[in-house]
Order: sequence, then C-alpha cells, then structure tokens
Amino acid sequence: MKSDRNSTWQRSSCTALITGASTGIGAVYADRLAHRGYDLVLVARDEARLTALAERLRRETGRKVEWLKADLTAKADLAEVERRLREDESLTLLVNNAGMSVSGTLVDGDIDRFEAMIELNVIAPTRLAAAAARNFVTRKQGTIINVASVLALAPELFNGSYSGTKAYVLNLSLSLQKELEPAGVRVQAVLPGATRTEIWARAGVDVAGFPPEMIMEVDDMVDAALAGFDQNEPVTIPSLPDQAEFERYTAARLALGPNLSRNAPAERYLAKRSAA
Repeated sequence: MKSDRNSTWQRSSCTALITGASTGIGAVYADRLAHRGYDLVLVARDEARLTALAERLRRETGRKVEWLKADLTAKADLAEVERRLREDESLTLLVNNAGMSVSGTLVDGDIDRFEAMIELNVIAPTRLAAAAARNFVTRKQGTIINVASVLALAPELFNGSYSGTKAYVLNLSLSLQKELEPAGVRVQAVLPGATRTEIWARAGVDVAGFPPEMIMEVDDMVDAALAGFDQNEPVTIPSLPDQAEFERYTAARLALGPNLSRNAPAERYLAKRSAA
C-alpha cells in the first residue's frame, strides 16, 4: 500500500473515503462529492489514475484529496484501510463501491475468480462498513453508502455468484440501517442497473451487445444516487421509474415475517407426511 503523504488529516473537516475510486462509479462519486465540499480519501489499485484524479479535483475544487493505493483482496491493504476508517475523526462518509464481476456459470467458470469476487464484493465491504460504523457510532454522526446492484433483486438475470454478492450487500445495508439509526448513522444502499463502466470488459462481457435502453451512463447513475441520498432514501434504484413498486416489494417481503419461523410445519407438509 502507498499513501499520498503530501496531506495530513484535518479533524475539523468532512471527509469521504471512496473505494474503487480510480474509475467508473467511484471516480464520479469523487468528483461530485468534492464539488459538494467534501475532502476525499480515494482508494483503488491504479496509482496512476488515482494521482491524476486527485490532482484534477484539487485543482478544480480546492479540496484536500488524498489517495491510498490498495488491493482490498489483500489482507494487509484491507487492514490499513480499516484502520483509517476506525481512527480518522474527520471521516463522515464511506462510499463502499469497489467490486468486480465474473462472467460464466459456476459449473464452467474459474472458481478462483469467483472466490476473489466474493472477497472483494462481500468480505471487503463488510469489514470496511464495520470499521466506519465503529468510528461513526462513537461520534453519533456519519453515513455509509453501499453500492450493490439491481441483480440483488433479480438473480435469474446473471450468474448467481455475482448476484449473491450484491444481495448480501443489500441485506447488510438493510440490517445496518436498523442497527445504526439509533446512533444517528445513515446507511444508503444504491442498486444500479447496467451502467457503462469498465467492469464489463474486465468480466469479458461486451456491453455493446446489450439493448441501448438498458445501459445508463455513469454520470447519470451517480447523480441519481446522490439525489436519492438527498431525499433520505434508504434504498435507491436509479433506473426504477416508480418507487412505489419497490415499496410494494418491501411490504410483501415484510409480510412474510410472522410466518417464516413457526413451531410446526405448514399444513401442506403435514398432509403429505400423513399420506406417506
């Protein structure tokens, strides 16, 4: 891990730490938050891109922008980012954005790549959210934004391993909302649809083969996510025309609650057991 040592922590300022910040969704979040007046800590693996982005944002906004070169699937790098999130009292926002996709089925795919995806998409955001939450709860302020995917709600549309990681991020976010709200800490889950970023090429998927009406530009996606943030949405789905559809989905899911754990099997299973 390498850090830009030209700047020091300013405990009186509001600072956002953004993972996966060198390109795509993370880089646009960095741009938008810097223009909103945040100082930044940018985390990613690509040192050249981090440096260029940090220099541009300093020049354009006058904000303090630091970068940390880190591979969040490497334990030592992840631990250093966790330490920063726990100890830096200027931090008020974590954007848990870093992630990867793997194409192919579980049967035919590279299982090591699937494991790396789970480490980056599940283990890393869990540990980073925990570190940030401990910092924020102590000061009774702060926000965690977890970037998931609409595939958390539609596992049939892609491979189940990737969808499963995003369903985990959504469930983690919903649970953290209940856990952290009494301490004054906000959690927003963002569920993008297909967004024009480099994640597709890295997964070996040609986004040009998708219907044009399915692909959102990354600037539009982040702007919508921040609009949802400003409106205090716990879950923001930038492409969903009618928010009431998700509210009905949530209500139906919650209605299952009283019957998900009971002291006897459902009647339909008792009938079959008697017949046998």
